[in-house]
Amino acid sequence: MEITSDENTIAEQWEFVGTKMRANEQGKRIDWLRENYLIKIANDESGWYTLYQDPKDKRYWELSFPSGEMQGGGPRLLKVISEEEAISKYIF
Repeated sequence: MEITSDENTIAEQWEFVGTKMRANEQGKRIDWLRENYLIKIANDESGWYTLYQDPKDKRYWELSFPSGEMQGGGPRLLKVISEEEAISKYIF
């Protein structure tokens, strides 16, 4: 369940099950990675973006809500960003 070196994006999708909306397997994976693997570095000033780092390869991963207009912020996106992007966007 850890991140492989060739991955650069993990996108959650929501699906209806009966009358309820729930996250797909990628959403469960994002939860697991945040709780058990990635190292939290910082939040941006808005609180909508969180910066993590992979402890093995040191890549920076940003958690965002690209469909923020949806209830709860919508499906999450976890993607690799460069060190330069991390430094310019986050205080750490």
